[in-house]
Amino acid sequence: MALNLSRKEQMLLQDQKKHEQICVQKYQSYANQTQTPQLKQLFTNYAQAEQQHLNTINQILSGQVPDVQQQGQQQNQQGQQQNQQGSGQPAGAGSPSAFAGGPNDAALLNDMLMTEKYVSGTYDTAIFEFADPSVRQVLNHIQKEEQEHGEGLFKYMQSQGLYNVQ
Repeated sequence: MALNLSRKEQMLLQDQKKHEQICVQKYQSYANQTQTPQLKQLFTNYAQAEQQHLNTINQILSGQVPDVQQQGQQQNQQGQQQNQQGSGQPAGAGSPSAFAGGPNDAALLNDMLMTEKYVSGTYDTAIFEFADPSVRQVLNHIQKEEQEHGEGLFKYMQSQGLYNVQ
């Protein structure tokens, strides 16, 4: 069944498409800038997830509703692989230590955390504007993953002594 998107829905999706493109570009660029292997892997993984989000938005714009259950299974498999590599957290997570990253890594992390917060918020607005419940579900799924990216960045930063919760 092809979607019949309203003009407002199309505009919101175009905004989300731009956001996802920027996220992909930033994560890829930042993965290339850092010399810290764990951070490079984190940025690379998130770039791939953001590319999937971009593909999903493009599918919706073309009138198709993607199967989020199938995507969720793929994401779960990737998450399990990451967990097997180190309980889903960077080494040293859990006890803040002196930051061992490169001179620019803290700025890269802060920028991506702010970006994820912003993008998650824009999905929140978009979700409420869509009439089709299956599109709302897809957008909600993407928003949940954006929040998980923010959590991963937060945990990495906290483990490196870069984010102290008062």
